[in-house]
Amino acid sequence: MTEAGRAEPPRPFPDSLCHSCAAPPRYVVSDRGSVFIYCPALKLYPPQPVRACAAYVPWEPPGPDYLR
Repeated sequence: MTEAGRAEPPRPFPDSLCHSCAAPPRYVVSDRGSVFIYCPALKLYPPQPVRACAAYVPWEPPGPDYLR
């Protein structure tokens, strides 16, 4: 759920590496409702789904010492 209490729409191309990248991706919705995934590491909109990427770094949640 989002902060407003609404369910998030399903992510496009759920098997894409972009969703779990530490970059993080930016989701851009067109006027027609199409969703594009922008990669800030590559500075482009890669063809989806991305299954291999030289710039991919898996996102990991911060450790317990993150706020210290």
